[in-house]
Amino acid sequence: MSNDTQFARLFWLILAAVMVAFHIGLIFWGLVPNLVSRPLHLAFVLPWIFVFDARTGMQRVTGAVLAVSGVSAALWIAFNHAALGDQYGFLENRFQLAVAVVLLVCVIEAARRAIGWPLPLVAVAALAYAMLGQHIPGEFGHSGTPLKSFLGTMTIAEGGIWGSLTAVSVGVVSIFVIFGAVLNAGEAGQGFMNLAAAAAGRLKGGAAKVSVLSSALFGSISGSASANVASTGAITLPAMTRLGYPKRLAAAVEAVASSGGQIMPPLMGAGAFVMVELTGVPYTGIIAAAFLPAVLYFFAVWMGINAYARRVELRGIDPADRPARRDVLITSGFFAVPFSILLWGMFGAGFTPQYAACMAILAGGVLLFFGRDGRLGRALVAARLSRALLTAARQVAMIAAIIFCASIIVGVLAVTGLGVKITSLILSASGGVLWPSLLLTALACLVLGMEVPTTAAYVICVSVAGPALIDQGLDPLQAHLFVFWFALLSTITPPVCGAVFIAAGMIGENWIKVALSAMALGVGLYVIPLGMIANPDILRLAQAPSDAMFAFARLALGLALISFGLIALRHPLARLAVALLGLGVALSGGVI
Repeated sequence: MSNDTQFARLFWLILAAVMVAFHIGLIFWGLVPNLVSRPLHLAFVLPWIFVFDARTGMQRVTGAVLAVSGVSAALWIAFNHAALGDQYGFLENRFQLAVAVVLLVCVIEAARRAIGWPLPLVAVAALAYAMLGQHIPGEFGHSGTPLKSFLGTMTIAEGGIWGSLTAVSVGVVSIFVIFGAVLNAGEAGQGFMNLAAAAAGRLKGGAAKVSVLSSALFGSISGSASANVASTGAITLPAMTRLGYPKRLAAAVEAVASSGGQIMPPLMGAGAFVMVELTGVPYTGIIAAAFLPAVLYFFAVWMGINAYARRVELRGIDPADRPARRDVLITSGFFAVPFSILLWGMFGAGFTPQYAACMAILAGGVLLFFGRDGRLGRALVAARLSRALLTAARQVAMIAAIIFCASIIVGVLAVTGLGVKITSLILSASGGVLWPSLLLTALACLVLGMEVPTTAAYVICVSVAGPALIDQGLDPLQAHLFVFWFALLSTITPPVCGAVFIAAGMIGENWIKVALSAMALGVGLYVIPLGMIANPDILRLAQAPSDAMFAFARLALGLALISFGLIALRHPLARLAVALLGLGVALSGGVI
C-alpha cells in the first residue's frame, strides 16, 4: 500500500471516527442549537457522498468542489446561527442568497449521486413549483412567495433542509445506523446465521427457512433490503443451491425475506424514527404497533415455503453443516448482549431510544475486541473497528442524503399549501369513501416507491395522502403504517424490484421468474396493510394485547390460506386451492 493510499485511508478513518463521536456526543452531552447540529450533520455527510464514493476522476474533482462549497456553507450557517435566528427566514443580501443556492444544489446533487435521478427530480420540480406556481391557473396555483423569503425559509430557518426530518436523521437514525454497523462488524451477523440454522435447519425447506429467520434478525438492525440480500444471501443462496432448490425459488426466498427487514423493528429502514416525528407517537409505541404485522409478514413467507415443499423437494440442512450448539450459544451472545441493553434501556430504565442505543453501541464496541474463541489479535480488532467506522459513516451519509432531499419536498408542500390541495383532490376523487382512498394511496405509493427509496416514498406519500386518510377516520399511526408498507412494494414488484435484481444476479437466474415467485411468497406485503385497516386491533399490542392477538390469529390463518392457494394453483386440486384463496382473502379482510 502506497503512502498516499495509507494517508487517504487514515484521513477517512479519522473523519468517520469524528463523525461517529459527534452524533453520539449529541446524545450524551446536552443540547445543541438546531441550526448548529443540523448543518454540522450535513457538513459531515457531504464528503462521503461527493468524494469517498466517487467512481471516476471527474466525479472526484467535481465532488471535491461541491464538498468544499457545501461544507463551507453549512459551517457558515452553524457559526452564524444566533444572528440568522433573528432574520426569521429572510435572506438579507446577495452573499446569503449564494449560500442558500449552494446548499440546495449540494443537497440535490448529493441525493442524485447517492440514489440516482428520481428523488432529486421531484425536489427540483417542487422548487420550480414554489417559485413559479403563481403562474399556474386554477386551484393548483398559489399566490406566490418572495424569492428571498422562500429560499431563506428553506436554508436559514428551521424549515426546509433543517426541518423536522433532518432532526430525525441527526438525533435518531444516525445512532441506530451506527449501532447496526458496530454489530455487523463483529460476530453478531454470524450469530444471527447460527441461531437461524440451529432453529430451522433441520426442517423441511430448512435452508429457505434459515434465510427467513436470519433475514428477519439481520434486517432488524440493517433496515436495508439490498444490504440484507447481499449479506445473508452470500451464505443462504449457495446453501439452497447445493441442496437442489430451484434457483428461482432460492432467489425469491432471499429477496422476500430480506425485504422484511424494512418493516421489522427496531430500525425499520429509518421509517420508525420518521414516523415518530410525523405522528407524535413515542418510538416505543411505533415498534409495539409494527411488531405483530412484521411477524405476520415472515409467517406468510414461512407458510409459502411449506406450500412450495408440497410441489418440490426442499431438503433440510445436513446435520454436518449445522453449527454446533456451543458455537450457537457463544455467537448469539454477540447480538444478545447489545440487544438486551437496548431493550432494558428503553423499557426498563425508561431512557430515550437514542440514549439506550448509545449504551448498546458501547457494549457492541467492547465486543469487537473478542471472538468466539476469546480475545483477538490487534490486526483483527483494528480491521473490525475500521469496518464499523467506515460502514457507519457511509450508511449515515446515504440515509441523510435521502432525508435532506426529501426535506426540500416537504418544505415546499408546507410553504405553498400544495399538500392540502392534493389531499382535497384525493378526497374528491374517492367520493369521501375510505377504501377508494386507500386504493388510490396504495397505487401512488407503488409508483413512487419504484423510483425512490422506501423512506423517501413514505415521507412524500404520507405528506399528501396521510391527511386525507385521517380525515376519513383512520388513526394517524394506522394511516402512516399503511402508507409505509405500500411504499415497500417496489422491492419485489416489477418493473423496479431492487431486492429481486440483486438476488437473481447473485444466483444467475432470470429476474422475471424470480419476481413472480417473490410476489407469491411475499403476498403478505400486499395483504397485511389492508388487514391493518380491517383489523385495527392488531396495532394495539401495547394497549389491548388479547384483542391484538385475536386479530393476529385471524390474519395469520387468512395469510396461510392465501399463501397455500397462490402457490398450489398448479396442483390437481386447483379448485380447492382457489376456494382456500378466497377464504384467506375474506379472513384477512375481516369480512368473516
